Amino acid sequence: MKLQDALFNWLQMEIVTEARPDDEAARETRDFFALILEEDHSVSNFYIIQEDSPAIFIAYEQEGIGKKQQFDRESAEKLLEDINSNPKYNNQ
Repeated sequence: MKLQDALFNWLQMEIVTEARPDDEAARETRDFFALILEEDHSVSNFYIIQEDSPAIFIAYEQEGIGKKQQFDRESAEKLLEDINSNPKYNNQ
């Protein structure tokens, strides 16, 4: 999996996990992508930078070098929107 894809997948799951703290499947999936970032891409200290813009940024370190990746906010929040709009997943 490419670094950008792993970052985006982790971002989507982090957004879902923040919005749905009791969702064990979301937490496990987020942790899976975190493991991919750490083991396959040597990424550490990654976190979302919330900015009032149409973009969301992930700050991270890769091999000791600080980096930042930008993603479209609407695309990143789409998974949460889809989950929330499906009654099957709203029996928290």
